Amino acid sequence: MINIRKSFSTKLSVALLILAAPIFVISLGVLFTQSRKMIRNEAIGHASSVLNATMQQLNRHFLTIETATNANLWQVEQVFTPDSLLYFANRIVSLNPHIDGCSISAQPDMFPQYGRYFSAYSVRKADSVTTVIEEPYDYFNKVWYKTPHQLRDACWVAYYDEVDSLELTLDGMLASYCKPLYNADSAFVGVISTDLSLLRLSHEMSAMKPYPHSYFMLIGENGRYYVHPDSTLLFKQTIFTGADTRKQADQIVLGHEMTSGKRGNMMVNMDGADCIVCYQPVPGTKWSLAIVCPDSDVMEGYHRLIYIVVSLLVLGLLVIILLSHRAMAHTIRPLHELLDKTQSITAGNMDVTIPRTTRIDVIGRLQNSFAQMLESLNYHMKSVRFVSDQTRQRNEELLQATRMAQEADRQKTTFIQNVTHQIRTPLNIIMGFAQVLSDAGSGNLSDDDLKNVTDTMNHNATQLNRMVQMLFDSSDSGLNEEMNCDKTDTLLCVQEAHQAADVVRQRYPGVSISIQSQLADDFSVLTNRTYFMHALLELMYNAAKYSDGKHVELQVSADEAMVSFAVQDQGNGIPEAEVEHLFKFFTKVDDLSEGLGLGLPLAKRHAQNLGGDVVLDTTYHSGCRFILTIPNTN
Repeated sequence: MINIRKSFSTKLSVALLILAAPIFVISLGVLFTQSRKMIRNEAIGHASSVLNATMQQLNRHFLTIETATNANLWQVEQVFTPDSLLYFANRIVSLNPHIDGCSISAQPDMFPQYGRYFSAYSVRKADSVTTVIEEPYDYFNKVWYKTPHQLRDACWVAYYDEVDSLELTLDGMLASYCKPLYNADSAFVGVISTDLSLLRLSHEMSAMKPYPHSYFMLIGENGRYYVHPDSTLLFKQTIFTGADTRKQADQIVLGHEMTSGKRGNMMVNMDGADCIVCYQPVPGTKWSLAIVCPDSDVMEGYHRLIYIVVSLLVLGLLVIILLSHRAMAHTIRPLHELLDKTQSITAGNMDVTIPRTTRIDVIGRLQNSFAQMLESLNYHMKSVRFVSDQTRQRNEELLQATRMAQEADRQKTTFIQNVTHQIRTPLNIIMGFAQVLSDAGSGNLSDDDLKNVTDTMNHNATQLNRMVQMLFDSSDSGLNEEMNCDKTDTLLCVQEAHQAADVVRQRYPGVSISIQSQLADDFSVLTNRTYFMHALLELMYNAAKYSDGKHVELQVSADEAMVSFAVQDQGNGIPEAEVEHLFKFFTKVDDLSEGLGLGLPLAKRHAQNLGGDVVLDTTYHSGCRFILTIPNTN
């Protein structure tokens, strides 16, 4: 005792220990308090990410079912017969592995030969699909039939199927996309409902749970359980059933939040245990999906860490008391450094690094424990950021896909309108002149008038035939053309140029076409004449149609590799902004101009299949000059 009193280092060590102990304990308390909050916040973020991923998977299931149903709806309504209903019910289930069943049910007495009831039903069992006519039962009052009938619109419903004539149980718990059917007179004729097994959906969700005892629950608009690990609650009880307003007020609040279509997270006492609950509404329905994570699972690692740190703290205090008078200077320095870094971490600065040490005393182990804890926290935070980045990327991809789908729909509508307009004009001319010939009779028209009428009808019929041929060619990807392109025709280049010019003059009599050739009249190549003439005529048609009609010129030349056919005019030319879209299908420089936007793309494809190409000469500024090249086989 006397030695201790005389020992300044011992007294200083004890004094410092007494002074530092409260600060150290408080620091640890603050650290653990903040760590507890951070772990809970991280758990909420992790659970929310899993919930978002599960919701995306659920949305994919729902979107698949809605798409499959809507894709076949118009055919079902158009051919509403018993055989067709069986066929389409089987087809919807067979072609879509995420669909468990499909029923198409008719109004009462729709098919008298089958009695009052007729319902075609297909169901997936293992790897096979069974399709039958259901046994008669009063399905008109079933929720999957009555709800779309009353709403007169598509809807999602969940129900427990007690009537199962085919023993197609699926445990009787189904989510069904239901849509009313109408005939050509807009009269209601029945309902098509496509089913998804809630039991299978529950199994898929269970595989994604983030913690050992966490689980998903899906409730309806009235709080009734559709998915829950306790199967005795399904379709029988609601989230409000048996809830004590004093002891389980938070569960009642959660039920109201979910049934009102809100999203968020909260701490709820579920069955006597505190749980983190993240919830959000299911798009397109009045349902709500939630993930329940027991707080004991979330904080399990935290509690273990407390035991370890407390044990290390006790051991460290004993070592400090015994060795502080020898290692005071050495000990104080790392303590200050560790304290500064822990305070920085407590303040939210996670960029701090705690280096590991080779010291084996309590301070060294404490430092390594903090380093390990910080690495674990950083790892989990990086995981959360990674999941968030992935979610953001997927959302951007979905947004881009939506924009592409909208653009494709707009292009489809524009193309259909353009085709309708382009075909209607010559068709109306033909029909008009046909009516003139029918009303007047050939005897009341002069030979010149009759010739003009027939020439006009022939011209427009030829134009119609050309548009139909272009549509037919554009419907092919080009692979069939490439395989069937036999380049065995002997082509006299100069002669073919003159023949193409004659064809264009017949269609545009007022156009002046000149031909300039550097080749002998008997110069020939082996190619496919049909595709060559299609490509050359498209270039000359455009020159005749859009030029001044007086300066259309066809130049024929050759080198060792290629034979070139340059078609030039002195028209308005092509704006520089439209050059890059020139050879794209269904694209025109002017949406009001004649044509389908297929001529130049088809000409280029024909030329490429022949081994050549069609290009725009950008050095020519007096109008347009297109150059068609084919291989020189000499």
